[in-house]
Amino acid sequence: MSEEVDRDPAPAEQPGTGLGAIATWRQTSLTSKALLFGVFVNRLGAFLQIFLVLFMTHKGFSAGEAGFALGVYGAGHVLGSFVGGWLTDRLSARAATLISMLGSAVLIVSILYIKPYWLILLAILVVSTVSMLNRPAAQAMLAELTKPGQLVMTMAMYRLAINLGTAVTPIVGVALVSVSYNLLFWAEAFAAVLYSAIAWKFLPGKPSAAEQAQKAAAKAAEKKQGYRAVLADWRYDFYLAAVFLVTIVYCQYLAVLPLAIVDDGMSLWWYSLVVSANAIVVAVCEVPATKYVQTWPLRITAIAGFGLVAVGYGMYAIALIPALLIVGTIIWTASEIIGAPTTFAYPGMVAPPHLMGRYSGAMLTVFGLGNAVGPAVGVWAWSHLGQSFWLWAAGVAVLSAVCARIGMRRPDGEPSKIPAPTPTTDPSTEPAT
Repeated sequence: MSEEVDRDPAPAEQPGTGLGAIATWRQTSLTSKALLFGVFVNRLGAFLQIFLVLFMTHKGFSAGEAGFALGVYGAGHVLGSFVGGWLTDRLSARAATLISMLGSAVLIVSILYIKPYWLILLAILVVSTVSMLNRPAAQAMLAELTKPGQLVMTMAMYRLAINLGTAVTPIVGVALVSVSYNLLFWAEAFAAVLYSAIAWKFLPGKPSAAEQAQKAAAKAAEKKQGYRAVLADWRYDFYLAAVFLVTIVYCQYLAVLPLAIVDDGMSLWWYSLVVSANAIVVAVCEVPATKYVQTWPLRITAIAGFGLVAVGYGMYAIALIPALLIVGTIIWTASEIIGAPTTFAYPGMVAPPHLMGRYSGAMLTVFGLGNAVGPAVGVWAWSHLGQSFWLWAAGVAVLSAVCARIGMRRPDGEPSKIPAPTPTTDPSTEPAT
């Protein structure tokens, strides 16, 4: 076997079916529907990250100490993505989800009763790490359950479940905090337990003997094992670089844009408009747009999904005036609508069955790392570059598009249309997301 991970191009690499969300949902197995609902419940109860700074200051810690605690929480997400990929392949997606949800349910409540600052930081790190173990598991499981040609639409629905839960979380959280922080933490623990109950009931346990034998044979044929096998896939490395770079750039609308708007003398109302418009347009348009995007060749999706970020931020480089601010925001929001479902689906398209968790874990790790370092790097660069920062950001986005164009294609060098993995589950559960 070559250094690059071999992939069977037939029948797994097929064009997308072009089915819409409703048609895809109707063909979805009960297991996949339960998993998507569990993801929604998990996000609906994800209060800690949003209210952590307020909770820490409520306990008497300084704003600086609270901000550092939030940074520790972000570091746990990166670590959890990496470990979650390993755990999914080592055990199963079901086991990883149960460990993640039951473990975080216990650990989240413990933060209420810890007083020393360094112990709270340790608890936050562990909670964040454990709570993230389920993300690679969910993506790997959905990839295994999905019918050929429907994986991109599945990931669009997966992202919708996350986004809907995230949109409602602050509202519910404020209502709970108005009563007490204890209620907030216990509510998040309850949501984790509920997701674990869903996983216990609906997710498959150990794979069949035939599947275990197939994965064992594939693993034995590898020259490199575990994450080393993922890194040996050089095209996938380019894809990971693309995700990392575009994430660093993309998050600047949260880090640098508000500073730049205020520095230009504009009202913060324009910033709130940008953030709200992005969230609403993505929530409303991403799933319907995916019906068409999923049929595009990967090379087109890679260039549009990553490259439009450069165009949008390039508009900001011209001048931060309302008209260009709105046009630029629409363009980089379009990049998310076009590129995000395929970006999240890609690990499931190309990963060998025995490395499905690690491929997803590697993607989520670099995604989390980009979100962790992006704000600090962006603010530092903007403080030194001023308005020209947006040109540099656009340049990095172009580089990410180049990396995506190189990495997101078939191993034989021929660009392919949207592929999807051959289902590895029992035929009775074949209808999938």
